[in-house]
Amino acid sequence: MKFGKRAAVIIFMVCLACISVYAGVSMNVRNMEQVQEYIGGEVLSQRISGIVAEAARRCGVELSEADKGSGCGIELSEADKGGGSLSGAAESTEASAVAEDYLNLSDIRNMEAGSILEMETLRADMAESLFYSEELSPEVQQRIVGTSYQENDNISLEELRYLRILHVGFDGQAHIGELLVNQSIAADVLEIMAELYENGYAIEKMALVDNYGADDEQSMEDNNTSAFNYREIAGSSKLSRHSLGLAIDINPLYNPCIKNGGTSISPVNAGDYADRSQPFAHKIDENDLCYQLFTEHGFIWGGHWNSLKDYQHFEK
Repeated sequence: MKFGKRAAVIIFMVCLACISVYAGVSMNVRNMEQVQEYIGGEVLSQRISGIVAEAARRCGVELSEADKGSGCGIELSEADKGGGSLSGAAESTEASAVAEDYLNLSDIRNMEAGSILEMETLRADMAESLFYSEELSPEVQQRIVGTSYQENDNISLEELRYLRILHVGFDGQAHIGELLVNQSIAADVLEIMAELYENGYAIEKMALVDNYGADDEQSMEDNNTSAFNYREIAGSSKLSRHSLGLAIDINPLYNPCIKNGGTSISPVNAGDYADRSQPFAHKIDENDLCYQLFTEHGFIWGGHWNSLKDYQHFEK
């Protein structure tokens, strides 16, 4: 199309339109999924086509339908024409405000375990992406080597998996949890934890035992749910299943390990929860969802043992 001397005016207006659109994308769109939705819709073409059409009108240049973008230009209201604003700007601003209410997936993945997420900041389709398994990163290896992981001939770092999950805390909020498990049970544990989360099952804390210097007693006293810890079974020289990443302890303060007819309770501050005939919150028994899910996936529950009762413990 030929604009003659007025072409410069229209080109200038197109440049302004592109700058406006770019600014809108930069400031109002927070992740790639939203960028694709923004560009894939009609907002982008409408903004540019509308400004070109208005510039041409003011310059007295007639545009063909092809020049207008096959009729996709928007009609400006009188208020828009007078004030230089675009029709639909209010809708775009409103959509941007809604988008900013949600957290970005990459931002959540960069949060430390134990961080609390407000439920309303999570999109419904985002939760599933926050349950995942990965090989041990250099950062995770640095955290555990010499603490929960000791050089040994029984399990290598390559056989372990770092899990990130969501769990509902005792405060009713979504918490970011982390576990180290054997690669052979990673998929099972992720599936179980996702179902517990979906059902609002409360787990107070879930961090690597390394946060407690790999001291199992301290971790249990703090009601921390954990899995891998290369150690012997307390009071013996036999390796625990935790040493292979094949066991997990859930809400250990409320589900203690009881030995010697009840004279030995671990953790030591769990005396109020040793009598399993009493009703109290967070108790694992055969009617509990946690018990049901773990046993359905082939795990053995320590509450069924005869020599001792380890109500927190599930292993394969």
